[in-house]
Amino acid sequence: MMISYPGLSKLKTKQVVYENVLLARDSGTLEQLKELSSKRKAVEESINENSFITEAVAREMSGGLTSRCEQGIQKLENYLPLLENLVHHVDLVGNNRCISCWISDLKIKWSSTFTSSSIFHLNGPKFYQINDIHFELGMTLFLYGAMIRERALQVLSTDLAQSATLLRKASGVYHYLAHEVLPPLQTAFPPERPPEATSGVSSVMSLICLADAQAVTVRKAEENGNTGRLLAKLHYGVREFLVEAIGVLHLATKECKDISSALLEFISSCKILHEMKSFKYLAEGLRSDGQIGTAIGVLQRALANAKTVPREESWRLVSNQVIDDLTQLLRKYEHENDFVWHEKVPKIDELPFPQAVNVVSFIPYQPQIWERMLVFKI
Repeated sequence: MMISYPGLSKLKTKQVVYENVLLARDSGTLEQLKELSSKRKAVEESINENSFITEAVAREMSGGLTSRCEQGIQKLENYLPLLENLVHHVDLVGNNRCISCWISDLKIKWSSTFTSSSIFHLNGPKFYQINDIHFELGMTLFLYGAMIRERALQVLSTDLAQSATLLRKASGVYHYLAHEVLPPLQTAFPPERPPEATSGVSSVMSLICLADAQAVTVRKAEENGNTGRLLAKLHYGVREFLVEAIGVLHLATKECKDISSALLEFISSCKILHEMKSFKYLAEGLRSDGQIGTAIGVLQRALANAKTVPREESWRLVSNQVIDDLTQLLRKYEHENDFVWHEKVPKIDELPFPQAVNVVSFIPYQPQIWERMLVFKI
């Protein structure tokens, strides 16, 4: 039972035509710039949802992929190596004035899915323009991670192992973005930039994906009939990932002021959800050891910590279901204690906590660069 933050892959972008702006010195460079524009156009049409091709044609062009999400991932994987190669050659030139002017003329624009101001913009999403080719790379990688995560949630009901692997892969993309791509650029980017272009938000997303991957692993353990003690530790491990994400997000809000409060509410709701599940399994383990008073105290504490109700309906439904389960279990234990054991319920500061166990890590992202020589007229 998981909750999800929807719409992360709903980024929008404006058209970029590389060969119209970057002046090639030879025909080979010109052809590569045209290929770069062609691959980006495929990404543009996918996320802007303005393609006129039919589902059958899209399936044939992708080699038989039926999922629009998988098709989108494939388009990004075709574009990213060419883009990485362009970034490499731009970096080799350094601060050349011609290149800087050309990059400015590309007018690279992306929207955000995290800002409160862009969600309700009257004329559609708000677009941010940053005249830096690394901005294009960063936003494309963020979109790539978001689409991998979306695909992981699509296969969750049919293949838990694949879902967990995809989430770990998405975490690796965000980790690479947060630690390799964005940190050197924070002073070069203007103050007004989308949250997706900040290292803090990418770190948050990496931790969220790890938490999701562990949550999927816990579900598999539940299906395999693992003991409540282990499940308590695993759920508490999910909680620890999310506690760390909340801390990083608080720092990120200082770097970027316009981050939607919905992101913090989502992470907090997930944290409370897995905390409740962890305490439920801990209480069941204590009860089986004959410590029913302590089990009652653990359940009471779990319910006391769950008083904040999520505003998002789908999150609230999941949370209420877990609260109902805890409430019924508490009533059962209290009834049993009243009539049989008569154990004292310990004070709250005397109650035990599960020991967090984390069993997942991100899969490192290895950028693929199609090393082709690009020569410009500079």
